[in-house]
Amino acid sequence: MTETTGKGTDETSLKEAPLLWIKGFLMGSADIVPGVSGGTMALILGIYARLLNAIKSVNGPFLKALFTFKIKTAFQELHLKFLVFLFLGIFTALGFFTKVVPLQVYMFTHPEIVFGLFFGLIVGSIYILYKALEQKRWKEWSMLFLGIFVGLWIVSLVPADTPDHPAFVFLSGAIAICAMILPGISGSYLLLIMRKYDYLLSHIGMIGGVETMDGIVGLLPFFAGAIIGLAAFSRFLSWLLNRYHSQTLSLLIGFLIGSLFVIWPYQQREYVEQIREVEELPLDDELVLQLQREGVNENLPEYKRLGDVINPDATFDEFKRIEVETVKKKMLKSNPYMPDLQKAKKEGVNFWGGIAGILIGMVLVGGLDLLRNKSV
Repeated sequence: MTETTGKGTDETSLKEAPLLWIKGFLMGSADIVPGVSGGTMALILGIYARLLNAIKSVNGPFLKALFTFKIKTAFQELHLKFLVFLFLGIFTALGFFTKVVPLQVYMFTHPEIVFGLFFGLIVGSIYILYKALEQKRWKEWSMLFLGIFVGLWIVSLVPADTPDHPAFVFLSGAIAICAMILPGISGSYLLLIMRKYDYLLSHIGMIGGVETMDGIVGLLPFFAGAIIGLAAFSRFLSWLLNRYHSQTLSLLIGFLIGSLFVIWPYQQREYVEQIREVEELPLDDELVLQLQREGVNENLPEYKRLGDVINPDATFDEFKRIEVETVKKKMLKSNPYMPDLQKAKKEGVNFWGGIAGILIGMVLVGGLDLLRNKSV
């Protein structure tokens, strides 16, 4: 694997658009899951160097031409087609896995299958990337073990309580985007540590409904930070790959190995429940009746439950009002373990779902490898 990261030109053709969209979709899918990096997917798919080059094309000459309204000159500098096709796929995945198939919900309801799938993808990726490593000297081995150590240290950090102030959201975007383009370091997991993972997904989920404007306003500081962080970090990473390609790739492989700790499908996860909103509804409200009838599913990342009756001494039930609480679950930490097949069913652990997820992920990585460097 000898991708270079010089400036280059955008040689993307319209024929390549469907394939780039698919690769972008896969990158976006990976970025949603804490512990998996979109940069990992870009590396597997053979577009990592092109991605860095495209990001670097948003440079001084481009901005100067853009702000002086020399639009044609500006877009000659920019790798526009590559970025458009790729980010269409990324944003399609973000929308699909928050609105149509809520992956953040399945991470709670079917964690063994979801995390097993990505675990298998990462294991297969490590094998493919290690095989492609051209040099395996002591320098490469040193960087590999350093990457493992750093990766394990990051995934063992405990989420901290952080504010929702726009300045911190901006900082979170800058840090997370740097991790998202680093194979093996999950931007989603860093957002989880900074307590901004749910913030991001909930604001994306607002778009398209009555809260669209609130969602967009809440996301603006994050995307501003992401743009600035991406522009700065991509240049540094590109410099490393150009000067120390083999050692840098070894470090990235180490990051991947370290990330396996947090996406092992069998984890004892500890959550904290936070009451996000409290509504006062009549006792005969349809939502109240539904919760009384069906109960509460506490295995979801967000759910509603009944609180206290506000005026229990009211003469008639139709005059009584009750609190309905919206509860969000946030993960504090997770500890991997080896499941006991005999006890798994009793404890509600989907043992075979995790195994199937791992095997499917490893098979899929073979298909992803076929897409790598493929031109249509």
